[in-house]
Amino acid sequence: MPVPVPHQRTVVLPHQAGPVDDAYAPDAWVAGAPGAGAAIDRSAPAPEAAAGRKVPATEPLLGEQQVPAERGPVNQGLTLLLIGEDPNSHVPDMWDWAGRKVRLRTARNLTEAERLLTDDVHCILLDLPPAEPADRTDRDPERTGTGDELGMLREVLRMAPSHAVLVLTYETDAERAADAVRVGAQDYLFRDELDGAVLSRAVRYAVERKRADLAQRQLTESRMLAQENARLERGLLPTPLLDGSDLRFAACYRPGRSRALLGGDFYDTVRTPDGTVHAMIGDVCGHGPDEAALGVELRIAWRALTFAGLSGDELLATLQKVLEHERSDDEIFATLCTVDISADGHRAGLSLAGHPAPLLARAGQHPQLLPYEFGGPALGLLPNARWPRRQVELGASWSLMMYTDGLIEGRIGKGNQRLGQEGMTELVGRRMEAGLRGEELLDAAVREVRDLNGGELTDDVAVLLLDRR
Repeated sequence: MPVPVPHQRTVVLPHQAGPVDDAYAPDAWVAGAPGAGAAIDRSAPAPEAAAGRKVPATEPLLGEQQVPAERGPVNQGLTLLLIGEDPNSHVPDMWDWAGRKVRLRTARNLTEAERLLTDDVHCILLDLPPAEPADRTDRDPERTGTGDELGMLREVLRMAPSHAVLVLTYETDAERAADAVRVGAQDYLFRDELDGAVLSRAVRYAVERKRADLAQRQLTESRMLAQENARLERGLLPTPLLDGSDLRFAACYRPGRSRALLGGDFYDTVRTPDGTVHAMIGDVCGHGPDEAALGVELRIAWRALTFAGLSGDELLATLQKVLEHERSDDEIFATLCTVDISADGHRAGLSLAGHPAPLLARAGQHPQLLPYEFGGPALGLLPNARWPRRQVELGASWSLMMYTDGLIEGRIGKGNQRLGQEGMTELVGRRMEAGLRGEELLDAAVREVRDLNGGELTDDVAVLLLDRR
């Protein structure tokens, strides 16, 4: 059977006397609908009034804003898509807000409607056929299937989730009209009371309500995403467990992505029952939420394994297994630095897995980098890799700074030269000589690194500082 060709009609209000220039409308009022301007006729009854509901006479339309005449014409008028079995269904003539003729498209079925549903359509008017008497005995607006008298409306809502939808029905079928609104339509209209003014105002209200609904939905989704990110961030930035230790802890964390809450860097510090303080810092390659989630998993696994008594090569080998099972791609790897400080605070065991060596500042001495040559590969790169543990003498009074490579890979000025570990060592040494300690030292160092880079750093930055004075 050939598909009938849809009709496109342009209609005008009966009360309009004489032609109106389609191009210009001085001091027109526009609603927030996409591409549509509107000179609001406040003498026209609201759609609620047409449905028998009371509306305050002074109720403002959503999104009103005045456009001065000197700004010129609004380029696009209002377009309405009518879906109904009868292509000659009576629709009153309308003019849009700026006095231009309303563009009306008609479709007999959903196949035609989907083809005509372009970006310039602002509202859909669904003409519901009369319900059979038997259908009115037991209505359930949530049921679906071929017997659902609102099934066509559900298909329209699925097909056009971002468009305003109005339902047209008979006044005797008010219950089904109310069901249509509960299912998702913006409003309903009765054929018996329909005229151009009522339809024009109802369309404007429906478009604005849909815009408000979409904005509210986006706001809700943004809030939920922010809450999820905050929970994930708490996993990345844990509370150190140092009860009973005389060490002081400070940390600084900044994600590299613009306006992001979290990145792929992670750290943790705990004290085991034997008095040993364990600290770690790591970096998952990449900057997105998947990398952040993997960082949280590795941090939690490290804490659990540490309390279980693992350290050094045995601990890192187990973490590599965790990484291999949890990563989404075989090319993802993670660098890691772990330190276990003896109960008396004078010695530490250091293990490196592809990670920059920590910075140690003993009392009265300039900071220096701990040896790196004995370190092993990053986690996830080589099967059956080994990570030697090296003993380091700390002394009685010291500061140990662990960091990710985002701190040292920033540029210096406008050239291609990087800060590097030597530049970082000099920078931190100057800040220490100025008397800065703890979080104040870390904040000042990261701020100077960012200034040298000429703006925000592109990579995530995490810095952890342990002091014994």
